[in-house]
Amino acid sequence: MLIPPHRTTRTIAAALSAAGLVVLGIAPVASADETAPELAVQHIAPVDGVKPGSTFDPPVTLTNKGTATADKVWVMYSATRGLDYAQIPSNCQAHQVTAYDEMTAKSNVVCEFDQAVEPGAAYAPEKPLTIKALPRALNDVLRVSVWDYAPGLDDAATPPVAGTAPAVKLVESQAGGQAEEEAVDVPVTSVNTADFQVEGAALAGSPGDTVTLTTRFTNAGPAWVLTDEGDPLPKVLITPPAGTSVVKADGFCEPAGKAYECGTSQRWVDEGKGETYTFKLKIDKRVEGAKGSVTLNPDARPFDPDKSNDQADITLDVRSGGSSTGTTGTTGANEPTPNGGRLAATGSSPATAVASTAAAAALAGGVTLLLVRRRTQGQG
Repeated sequence: MLIPPHRTTRTIAAALSAAGLVVLGIAPVASADETAPELAVQHIAPVDGVKPGSTFDPPVTLTNKGTATADKVWVMYSATRGLDYAQIPSNCQAHQVTAYDEMTAKSNVVCEFDQAVEPGAAYAPEKPLTIKALPRALNDVLRVSVWDYAPGLDDAATPPVAGTAPAVKLVESQAGGQAEEEAVDVPVTSVNTADFQVEGAALAGSPGDTVTLTTRFTNAGPAWVLTDEGDPLPKVLITPPAGTSVVKADGFCEPAGKAYECGTSQRWVDEGKGETYTFKLKIDKRVEGAKGSVTLNPDARPFDPDKSNDQADITLDVRSGGSSTGTTGTTGANEPTPNGGRLAATGSSPATAVASTAAAAALAGGVTLLLVRRRTQGQG
């Protein structure tokens, strides 16, 4: 939990004073500055079996475990992208936080309660904040936290917007005796599916050519997939066709025997999104019937019942000929002449062209000799 500046100053001063007294062998006496509210949220059980489009009301109860009264409190709700809010009271403000680094996108609501919360007391909103499951919901998390000062906005947050539903108050509640924390995470599991699939490629070229292999891993939805921290992430195994060698592998891929194991950039895959893997392959030789493959790792994915698109082929059509530079030769080009130029596209062969050139030279020589004789006769 963040510490407000005014409390930070008092806390540091009290700590330094206490340390000085201990050095002098004097037991410090508790001062008023050491008393403070200590707000917490009672445990909220996981929510299972939610259907996309339906709603649920998380039972939020907050307590003050400290020795001082909290003059005001703020309750913050933070939901991953499969969840949203049905109605937002006017004493609450909503904002969005886009995904960045290793943080998922969030939808946040901060409710301000201008009410005192006494030590040892328990309170709950008179009307719960209703949460709804979106069509992309699957495995989501709702975090509920309580503050005795206004929580700051994330750098990636949108401007807050006030709710339009009637304002709600806190009412006294019975403490349940359950575990209490400054923030609690509530797993929310929805009844939904997501279709992980891979896309192969069709390559063509001649021996010596370098070709580009592009394959894709996609979550076709409808749900997004969030992997719990520490759990294995989706992996894709890419096996190039026989007769080729890898000139350059994709940055998300590592050698694994004759294949390459490719990972994902985040621990979540949004619906309609995925990863694109690009390789540079050199065609070394023709191997009859050679083909590679793109395959999803065999980890259990209960949310993905369609296994038919978990594997795809990489085909290779090796043509005869080729160039030493690794590029496809130009078809229909004219033959080069000895001086490095190109002949006109007349359909004549090089031998015919040489003969024609010689005849033209002989004709030119004869004309020159005739002119010289005429000039000699005229002078005589």
